[in-house]
Amino acid sequence: MRTSRSPHMSGRWRRAGSTAVATSALVLAGLGTAVHATAATPDHVSAKAVATAVANAHVQYESACDATPKKGYAACNALRVTSGTTAFMEKQAALKGLTAKTLKPNASSASPTGYGPSDLQDAYGLTDAAAANGSGETIAIVDAYDDPNAAADLATYRSYYGLPACTTANGCFKKVSQTGSTTSLPTADSGWAGEISLDLDMVSAIAPNAKILLVEAKSATMANLGKAVNEAVTLGAKFVSNSYGGSESSSDASYDSSYFNHPGVAITVSAGDEGYGAEYPAASKYVTSVGGTALSTSSNSRGWTESVWKTSSTEGTGSGCSSYDAKPSWQTDTGCTKRMISDVSGVADPATGVSVYDSYGVTAGWYTFGGTSASSPIIAAVYALAGTPGSSDYPAQYPYKHTSSLNDVTSGNNGSCSTSYFCTATSGYDGPTGWGTPKGVSAFTS
Repeated sequence: MRTSRSPHMSGRWRRAGSTAVATSALVLAGLGTAVHATAATPDHVSAKAVATAVANAHVQYESACDATPKKGYAACNALRVTSGTTAFMEKQAALKGLTAKTLKPNASSASPTGYGPSDLQDAYGLTDAAAANGSGETIAIVDAYDDPNAAADLATYRSYYGLPACTTANGCFKKVSQTGSTTSLPTADSGWAGEISLDLDMVSAIAPNAKILLVEAKSATMANLGKAVNEAVTLGAKFVSNSYGGSESSSDASYDSSYFNHPGVAITVSAGDEGYGAEYPAASKYVTSVGGTALSTSSNSRGWTESVWKTSSTEGTGSGCSSYDAKPSWQTDTGCTKRMISDVSGVADPATGVSVYDSYGVTAGWYTFGGTSASSPIIAAVYALAGTPGSSDYPAQYPYKHTSSLNDVTSGNNGSCSTSYFCTATSGYDGPTGWGTPKGVSAFTS
């Protein structure tokens, strides 16, 4: 029985073969904003009418990549909405006195159907920092396989939202293989291309003045992805986002020392999309593990509210106590003697998902994406807005020094567990959301 307070349930179609779909109403008063700015409810449209319309929202979604990778491999944590109506769409329609049009099974739209840059910046108190900060910083995205349309899709996203151009020609965007080659790239893959589009767009949404380095591993093995992380650092990135994960193993300590031990670099990793349970490399003691929330507009002073993202017992943000990885010195919760996931969190629920432009292997157009693949690049970009980390620092510890500078998420759960905070939100630290979500940049600097 679902006990999360998240006010929706959305379904998932796994490409790995499951055909189960769960849907229900999304009951959120006033969720959704205009494409470029928050929209007030017009006088002729009552808040009750908007809430009634938004209650009709329902989505189905699928994993962009293989959801059950074999040992030694990772799956991306991107979830693409495939049909239904998002809450964003329902409110936009209600404000115009219309009925929201249901997304077709390919879910491609001529205009955005999820949150855009102004929404995300506003929700996380980043509007001023996004405008003023990030110049000179390089944020790396590490993914597997090639997205041949990465540069073109990135240009479409940034142009639509009025963000500065970020191209190979102007030196803002660079795509390389795990060996640093710009010409000898991996085999293309449509599933990971969707992941890449999501990552590039989220970095752009949060830190539009930063440079972006895309490093493509030749396959989704942990070894190749780890080599891509090393290459990103070699090429000068001080912020590296990783939106993938797999099962923990006794090899994790070796992976830690070989690929993720980079002082002076903020490395973020998605906590996973399978509900309660630990994944690697989110369990690495050297990274910032990023959980997922459902993000909705609210009448409170912040203007937004968040709860743990949970769709079902097997669909929601990851969290948990690692079976293998040592606990970092700055993590002081007492229920887990090893590494605890997560550290912080950000929006990940597909029903309250983000707008992404994608064209490789799918109908070209706008899609809504969710999964902790959204929250990891968001947090990496927040680190970039906060400034270059100290050269000997492990930036994963920064939020632990500034817990009051985060939005504490206190409602919802991602499953059942014997130690409550491992899977249930509470005041202060908890597994699914860590210490909370960004409230400006103060929690992401020394």
